Amino acid sequence: MGQVIQSSHPLIQHKLTLLRNKDTEPKKFRQLIREVAILLTYEATADLTLADVPVETPLARTMGKELSERIGLVPILRAGLGMVEGIWELMPSAEVWHIGLYRDHKTLQPVEYYNKLPVHPRVQLCLILDPMLATGGSVEATIDILKRWGAKRIKVVAIIAAPEGIKRVVAAHPDVDIHVAAIDDHLTPEPLSPDDPPAGYIVPGLGDAGDRQFGTG
Repeated sequence: MGQVIQSSHPLIQHKLTLLRNKDTEPKKFRQLIREVAILLTYEATADLTLADVPVETPLARTMGKELSERIGLVPILRAGLGMVEGIWELMPSAEVWHIGLYRDHKTLQPVEYYNKLPVHPRVQLCLILDPMLATGGSVEATIDILKRWGAKRIKVVAIIAAPEGIKRVVAAHPDVDIHVAAIDDHLTPEPLSPDDPPAGYIVPGLGDAGDRQFGTG
């Protein structure tokens, strides 16, 4: 059975506050996304399997540990791209596969437009990367894609999640762990006037993570 794990790490909570700030510029925003992704992944990979391996130190021969599982990073385009670089520093041997999904702003449903998975899985753990778990549609669809492909173990690493998105993913895939920095209050409803924000945004959230990373908002 999967779990929903909300981090209480002080560094993550500090950096999350800076991410939320509407005055944080794109360069700093990208840096913070990278840093929070590193910290969340550190927590999400605490249960990786190790194997004994001999190692020669300058003084003696001893037994050390090495990872016995290969890891695949699956950023959901485009916002998930900002999480990859930092995680790669932690795990430079991790494979990276891109899945492109966009959310139809009328139906709020995910639409797949890009998929470059290899023919067969070569890893034991897939980490889905998406800064915002809002409606949950894109993450649910990505898990569907990975399971059909043959992935056996999947985790989600997101920075901010809405209760609605978590509920949807857990209902569809109760075996998948979800690691987040924060679970926010709710999603914006259908707008009643042109001045209202679009539907399906996390509140209080941080806005559009893709636009804020790439300066396109």
